[in-house]
Amino acid sequence: MGAPRVIGIIPARFGSSRLPGKPLALIAGKPMIQRVYERSAACPLLSAVCVATDDPRVRDAVAAFGGNAVMTRADHPSGTDRVAEAASALDADIVVNIQGDQPFIHPDMMAEAVRPLLGDAAAGVSTLMFPIVRNADLADPAVVKVVADLAGYALYFSRSLIPYPREAVAHSVYEHVGLYAYRKDTLLRLTRLAPTTLERVESLEQLRWLGHGVRVRVAESAVPDRDYCGFSVDTPEDLARAERMLRERNTGHDE
Repeated sequence: MGAPRVIGIIPARFGSSRLPGKPLALIAGKPMIQRVYERSAACPLLSAVCVATDDPRVRDAVAAFGGNAVMTRADHPSGTDRVAEAASALDADIVVNIQGDQPFIHPDMMAEAVRPLLGDAAAGVSTLMFPIVRNADLADPAVVKVVADLAGYALYFSRSLIPYPREAVAHSVYEHVGLYAYRKDTLLRLTRLAPTTLERVESLEQLRWLGHGVRVRVAESAVPDRDYCGFSVDTPEDLARAERMLRERNTGHDE
């Protein structure tokens, strides 16, 4: 039996309440979806990269820069469901769900997410985390925290501070990075799970998976410049900040 076939899928919904047409928003003259695609294609573990979209404008933009795109339904409740629809028709053993609003994601992060599945047959899903270094992030509900057990499996994800420092014990607090790798059969199973109370309370779909007993491996990312590689664009202000970040770093391969 050969090595597992790993593909990356970038869900790219055209509609966005805070930034309409977000996948096509330009960052230094290049559509955001193109920046995500090119970063993803640079990961040697990925056999192929595909954009899953609900809008022909995104499909056509991807085709214009030579990428692959598939059309999916417009009524998916989450990016996971969109990725699953696209993956169901593709030849893959492992599927990486790459966020379409992270234009500077590092190719190594995709490999970091995939490796736990290559080395642990019991794991069906894996994801990443960064140690939190800014005090402001500890109380920010937009920064999702994760705690894991000694084997590296997620115990819980929360918008609250976890663990709570009741005692003065040295420890780290970790931010969850929304990059997922799934075995294809696990991904298709996830889309059939019923919503859970914890998921609705925190508005975190990964709590549905934990609630149904799906084990999620969490690996700490070792990439440098995490503010850059993990940056997400959700608003016009974020878009302007992305332009500034790109200029400040002056990374030639991104221009």
